[in-house]
Amino acid sequence: MIVQVLGCSGAIAAGSRTTSFLVDDDVLIDAGTGVGDLSLEALARIEHIFISHSHLDHVLAIGLLADSVMRARRAAGRGPIQVHALPETLAALREHIFNGVIWPDFTRLPSAEQPVLQFVPFAVGNQIEVAGKRIEVITASHTVPACGFAVDGGQGENGGWWVYTGDTGPNPALWIRLRHMKVAHLVIETAFSDEERQLAYISRHLCPAALGHELAQLPGSVEVHITHIKPGETEAVMSEVGKLASSHRIRALSAGQTMRIGE
Repeated sequence: MIVQVLGCSGAIAAGSRTTSFLVDDDVLIDAGTGVGDLSLEALARIEHIFISHSHLDHVLAIGLLADSVMRARRAAGRGPIQVHALPETLAALREHIFNGVIWPDFTRLPSAEQPVLQFVPFAVGNQIEVAGKRIEVITASHTVPACGFAVDGGQGENGGWWVYTGDTGPNPALWIRLRHMKVAHLVIETAFSDEERQLAYISRHLCPAALGHELAQLPGSVEVHITHIKPGETEAVMSEVGKLASSHRIRALSAGQTMRIGE
């Protein structure tokens, strides 16, 4: 299994793309601005999109992707791209984006009988089998209904779960679940520096001090990748992260990076 980082920034600037990951070539996890760097051919291969929550930096490419690939998929006789999310997230997409005002409703275009998008609800704790992959919906604690995802990369020597926390503040329930998984890679957010810890608390994000407390609840030594840092703040945040007393191997995530699990 190959996970390609399309975007991992907490906002936009030159060279910064918001959150999106491509698993192999057919499953998209979150749909931030990083999706726009894919070729049209690569976009057309996507069959499933898993959305962690409704905030714009994680969903804004869904409608643009649908518009780009609609004609090619229709000509090939392919069914709709399935958009998997919490019911509350799907309701927000319908009301606030695919409402005919902000963007056309691609769950009914090019026709209600053959749309380019299909919304598929899930719940935290569900394990979903798609495209030969097993994806578990894991808990998150954010300002809107939210979740993360764990993708099973197999249980061999180089296997394990690729885990993405989504946007989240402190979340004890997450670590209870992860202690029962063989975690190969953990992608976890740290959106703010400790100087802005109050803002992190209010917005239910992590800062390095909170990150240290969270990671202490995960035993062993895991490859940890820090995501969702605001543009221009990487050096400050990672300097504070580097001072944490942690058994884990922690580094900043970067767009274009790939993670291989189970090979």
